[in-house]
Amino acid sequence: MASDPACVALPPAADPLPGVTPQLRRLATLASLTVLPSCVWRLAIAAGIPMGWGPGSDLHHSYYPGRESLVLVLVTLLQECLGLLSLGLVRRWGEELPRWIPGLGGRRFHPLVAVVPAALGALVLTGTTCLGAVTWTEVNAANPDAPTGLALRIFSLSYVPLLLWGPLLGVLTVAYWRRRRIHG
Repeated sequence: MASDPACVALPPAADPLPGVTPQLRRLATLASLTVLPSCVWRLAIAAGIPMGWGPGSDLHHSYYPGRESLVLVLVTLLQECLGLLSLGLVRRWGEELPRWIPGLGGRRFHPLVAVVPAALGALVLTGTTCLGAVTWTEVNAANPDAPTGLALRIFSLSYVPLLLWGPLLGVLTVAYWRRRRIHG
């Protein structure tokens, strides 16, 4: 019976914390995934794939791949890392330092260490993405090298999920703050 694969105990899917509901874990996962489409779009440009930008644009495919690609890759990595930090609001590593850190591992940190940057991030992201969404038509109309047609649709589909990142981060931040006040 022990050799039956159905009897093997699986590790928990997530690091369970008191007060973290499955819905909050799903919201954190969704928040971390909102950055992915724009990162893929940016990496396509870095690889030299034409994404609809005209020859007068810094994003025209003739500049890539090359040294300029490094900037796009670094921005993508930074954005992905920031997106993944959303998961810290529902995981143990968002409350205490990892045990593998010598001398400091396992120490809990004050909730404001996570709440202040997360709240500021939520506000900045919400404001920036909403402003970008509202003004994109004007920017696009003023730039003859901006994408149009199918390229514009791909661009829009790649960046629209970012509109959710700030509000989701805000919800997660409030839930984190409440949970840490109740459960320590």
